[in-house]
Amino acid sequence: MGQGAMRATSAICSAAIAAFLFGTVAYGAELRGHGGPVRAIAITDDGLTAITGSFDAKAIVWSLETGEAREVLLFHDGQVDAVASLPQGRFASAGADGRIAIWESGRGAPASVLEGHTGPVVGLAVSPDGSTLASASWDASIRLWPLAGGEPLVLEGHRGNVNAVTFLSDGTLASAGYDATVILWPPGGDGAPVRVAIPAPLSTLLATADDRLIVGGADGKLREIDREGTIRGEITVSTGPVTALAASADGSYIATSSVKDGTRLLDAESLEPIRTLDTGGPVWSLAFSSDGKILLTGGADNLVREWDVETGQQLGSSAAEHADPMAAYTGGPGAEVFRACVACHTLDPDDGNRAGPTLHGIFGRRIASVPGYHYSSAFRQMDIVWTPETVSKLFEIGPSEYTPGTKMPEQVISNPEDRAALIRFLQAETD
Repeated sequence: MGQGAMRATSAICSAAIAAFLFGTVAYGAELRGHGGPVRAIAITDDGLTAITGSFDAKAIVWSLETGEAREVLLFHDGQVDAVASLPQGRFASAGADGRIAIWESGRGAPASVLEGHTGPVVGLAVSPDGSTLASASWDASIRLWPLAGGEPLVLEGHRGNVNAVTFLSDGTLASAGYDATVILWPPGGDGAPVRVAIPAPLSTLLATADDRLIVGGADGKLREIDREGTIRGEITVSTGPVTALAASADGSYIATSSVKDGTRLLDAESLEPIRTLDTGGPVWSLAFSSDGKILLTGGADNLVREWDVETGQQLGSSAAEHADPMAAYTGGPGAEVFRACVACHTLDPDDGNRAGPTLHGIFGRRIASVPGYHYSSAFRQMDIVWTPETVSKLFEIGPSEYTPGTKMPEQVISNPEDRAALIRFLQAETD
């Protein structure tokens, strides 16, 4: 790839090409596709799929077996601040627009939309029995949504932004807010809630495998709270606010990240630091794989990186040793530029659609006309025919300007030679 594209391509729609094998799941170096910081990550119980949410107003569903972006979900008016994996293969996303979208695989629009919050929704949690979705909002409320349908139960008690929610094993809900308070809500809303005062505004909250609560604050400290609301201990993990927390399902690890001091792995029992991951800039979201061997980090650089928990090393350093999805195509500069698109688009007519429509036969085709692909409403209203000139213009100024409202992640290829090489490659491989 030319130097211009390497410098200017932002959050391009590619995925981890290389893979390290852990059981049936292949984890690679990076998941690329978002056009803004990755604000939220959730992984399915089987460990095969992840959903991410970003400041770019998109959610992306990823295959962790192949690194492919399966679906790009475009619905929210503003950043996506929270995501969740739901029973029956569904997902939830929530954002700055105060809405929660429920997604089913293969549908280009939400199966349902949960509305009622009057402020951004920044936290989601699924009850242990899978029947209820809890949401935390900056409107100072929590809502408990029956996933089978019906009106939510509204919980009010915080004096300001509610930043996080989580469930304990018996269905007790815990919430944390900017008002420096953790509240434990009895299952079903029966009984008086327990309020716990903390000496700092709170941003993150999780429940461990053994039903302890860990809360992270603006003072860079983690505090452990038991079911009765007693603060059992604290540890300083950062000189700045804690931005994300995650716990491994096997009860071994807690991961914490902050604006200033990167990402750290802690012993879940003692909260003592084990190692620091060289994640570079700020990390906004964390999630462990279902077996606890891999940690996913969502960064301010728009990338999702994958880390070996035992060694603290980023995965994917041996990319050349693993399967290359571009191996079947002609080499050269155009093929290298297209690597940025291979996770979302296919070239062969037999491979069909991925997160984006197949590019087979693209030149001369009207926009939003591939059968079977669910386009955004904005795309369907455009009057564009894809030609070498229009495709080149798309990457010269970027999708957000050329095709506003698109599900396509933002990317710009500023080098004219790189754009020309990409066009030649597409002409050869999509005819």
